[in-house]
Amino acid sequence: MFDLMIIGGGPAGYVAAERAGHKGLKVLLFEKKAMGGVCLNEGCIPTKTMLYSAKTYENALHGDKYGVFADNVRFDYGKIVGRKNKVVRKLVLGVESKMKANHVTVVEGEAKIRDRSTDGIEVGCNEESYYGANLLICTGSEASVPPIPGLIEAGDIVVTNREILDLKEQPQSLVVIGGGVIGMEFASFFNSMGTKVTVVEMLPEILGGLDGEISAMLRNIYAKKGIEFHLDAKVVQVDGKRVVFEKDGKTQTVEGERILLSVGRRPVTEGFGLENLNVELEGNGIKVDEKMRTNVPGVFAAGDVTGFSLFAHTAMREGEVVVNNLTGGNDIMRYHAIPGVVYTNPEVAEVGETEESAQAKGIAYKVAKLPMTYSGRFVAENERGNGLCKILVGEKHGEIIGVHMLGNPCSEMIYGACMAIEQEMTVKEMQEVVFPHPTVSEIIKETLFTF
Repeated sequence: MFDLMIIGGGPAGYVAAERAGHKGLKVLLFEKKAMGGVCLNEGCIPTKTMLYSAKTYENALHGDKYGVFADNVRFDYGKIVGRKNKVVRKLVLGVESKMKANHVTVVEGEAKIRDRSTDGIEVGCNEESYYGANLLICTGSEASVPPIPGLIEAGDIVVTNREILDLKEQPQSLVVIGGGVIGMEFASFFNSMGTKVTVVEMLPEILGGLDGEISAMLRNIYAKKGIEFHLDAKVVQVDGKRVVFEKDGKTQTVEGERILLSVGRRPVTEGFGLENLNVELEGNGIKVDEKMRTNVPGVFAAGDVTGFSLFAHTAMREGEVVVNNLTGGNDIMRYHAIPGVVYTNPEVAEVGETEESAQAKGIAYKVAKLPMTYSGRFVAENERGNGLCKILVGEKHGEIIGVHMLGNPCSEMIYGACMAIEQEMTVKEMQEVVFPHPTVSEIIKETLFTF
C-alpha cells in the first residue's frame, strides 16, 4: 500500500513525488512516456533551448551595433535541434535522479484506474495492480485540434508543437494558426532563423489575455522584423499548404511549406479510467477545490488536467499544495499572482490584473508606465531596443495589483512583482526597497515613482 500514487510525471507529478518522498511518504509515480511530461520533453525546455540559439544568432548577426563584427555568421539547424535534444536528455536524467534520491517508485507504462475498495484505490499498469491510500491525477494536456476542413488530409504538412520541434530541416515558410504564447514563440524562433512567417489569429490581438498595450507593441516589433499578421481572421479550410481564412467578410489565402497548429491545449481526462471513480469534471478539466481535492475523498488533481492555469510553474505549486495538506499542513492554492512569460525576443512578462481584467471586474485602479529606456542597463544592452514597464495599483489602498513588461530580460525580473502582489505591498513599501544598480529591474522602482 502506497501513501500516494501519482499518474503523470510532468511538472505537477514529479514535483509532488519529490516533495512527498522527501517528507517520508511512500510514493508511486506512473509515467507512460517520458519523465518530465510535455513541458520538459515537448514544450517549455526544448522551445527555450532553441529560442536561445536563435537569440545567439541574432546577437552575432547584429553585433556591429555594439562595435563587434563577425564575418559569415551562419547556423546549423541540425546542430540546434541536436543541442535541444541533449539539453532535454540531461534534464530528464536529473528528474529521474531526484526520484531515486527521494525513494519514489517509478513505473513506466500506461496506468489505468480500476476501482476503489477497502484495500484502497487500485491502479493497473503493465498487467500489475497497485494500491494506494491517495491518488493524484496529473495527466496534463494535449494540443487542441479543431475540426477545420482539410486539416487531416494535409498530412505532415500540418504540425503541432510536438512535431515541429523534431523537424530535420528548417522550413522556408511557415503559417502559424493561432497567435497565443506557443504560436508566438515558434513564430519568433523561425523568424530569427530566416523563415518567412505568417500568423493567423482569430482574435483582434495576439497573446489574448495579456495586457493589450504590451501585446500590440510586441506585434509591431515583429511586424518590422518581417512577420505577417492576420488578426480577426477565422480559418475555414486547409488545402494542402494553403490556409484559407475569412477576414472582414472576404476570403483570403496564405501558403506555407509547413503549417503550425497552435490554437490552445485541452486537459487529458480520458483513457485512464477516471470514470471508474466518478470524478466530477468542470468544463474540459477535473473540478478541484482550493486544496486540489476532487469530489472523491483521497483523490486529487493538479496541473493542466484541471483546465484552469496551464503553466508548468502553476502545476508545480499545485502539486506542492497536495503534498503539504497530506502531510499535516493547511495549504491552499492561490492564483492571483501567477506569472506569465512569452520567450520572444524581446520577452514579455506579466503578473496580476491587466487593465482589461480590472475593468471587467470593476476594480478601481491607477496605472503608471515608463519606457524600458529609463533603465541605464537596458540601454547599454539593447541598442535601439524599446520596451515598456506598466504597473497597476489599487486606487483606494495603493497596493500593487498588476505588473506588465516588454523587454529583455523581464522573465528574470517578474518574480519580484509576484512577491509584491502576494504580500499586498503598496507603492510606498516598494519604493523603499533597494534595487541593485545598474540593473534592468530598476525600471520597476522608477515606474513606481511616477505615481
